[in-house]
Amino acid sequence: TCNACSSTHNAKVAVLGASGGIGQPLSLLLKNSPLVSELSLYDIAHTPGVAADLSHIETRATVTGYMGADQLGAALKGCEVVVIPAGVPRKPGMTRDDLFNTNATIVATLADACARHCPQAMICIISNPVNSTIPITSEVMKKHGVYNPNRVFGVTTLDIVRANTFVAELKGLDPARVNVPVVGGHAGKTIIPLISRCTPKVEFPADQLSALTGRIQEAGTEVVKAKAGAGSATLSMAYAGARFTFSLLDAMNGKEGVVECAFVRSEETECKYFSTPLLLGKNGIEKNLGLGKLSAFEEKLVAEAMDELKGSIKKGEDFVTNMK
Repeated sequence: TCNACSSTHNAKVAVLGASGGIGQPLSLLLKNSPLVSELSLYDIAHTPGVAADLSHIETRATVTGYMGADQLGAALKGCEVVVIPAGVPRKPGMTRDDLFNTNATIVATLADACARHCPQAMICIISNPVNSTIPITSEVMKKHGVYNPNRVFGVTTLDIVRANTFVAELKGLDPARVNVPVVGGHAGKTIIPLISRCTPKVEFPADQLSALTGRIQEAGTEVVKAKAGAGSATLSMAYAGARFTFSLLDAMNGKEGVVECAFVRSEETECKYFSTPLLLGKNGIEKNLGLGKLSAFEEKLVAEAMDELKGSIKKGEDFVTNMK
């Protein structure tokens, strides 16, 4: 901890897609935090009601709701952190990539607004498919000449949260004390949990390790199936999105040693974007801590993820190239 952390923080945070399944619980968690002084809520519907409701909570963040494209600029003005859960969720039988056409357009539109109205802000993308929406956001920012790769994050935190929970359950540990780095991307086999680097150290026989890895990779689908058509993970995603945002705000406030994994522009592998542990700081990514030492099993997982990841990245970049 640092002295700066005990002084008051005045962060203005925007949630784009604040009325949705993730947006509402995420906005609640942000409103509950002393790190946030202003909460700007944007969506295409229902935001005045969500904002009015949250504004009655006895925490210091002031809440303002903005609705419709004409109010998007005002929602973003002066924001230091923008969190974007906007988009459509998966239904049973859908992959994250099936969301591409709808969500790509939404993210491109919102990224364009960020480039115009808060070009210096930290941008945290939750909207799937993250493996493509991060390249989309980056390319849109580049078009405006305001791209800073240290300030654009694909939020993969839910993969880490799930890995921590599942490992803790199997080993009878307190999940709050378990930390499993998860690298790669944020879909299916591109999700690579580094169980060999778990703290505290844990060991699993090969068959159990394989099953655990598979469960972490398909945990989102587990929730989609259980919700039986009523959407995808919203509450756990809101928790994970808030966790990442709070880590970022802590680091921006001068707290040292804040590390989170996120899907970012990267030179760590042959992939242009890749998730690895990142040391966060005042200006976003302070240092990419890289892949580090992997087990043979994990090396193989990384190798097997590359083609899918490269394809998803290119799909996002091509979308912006071909945009009207």
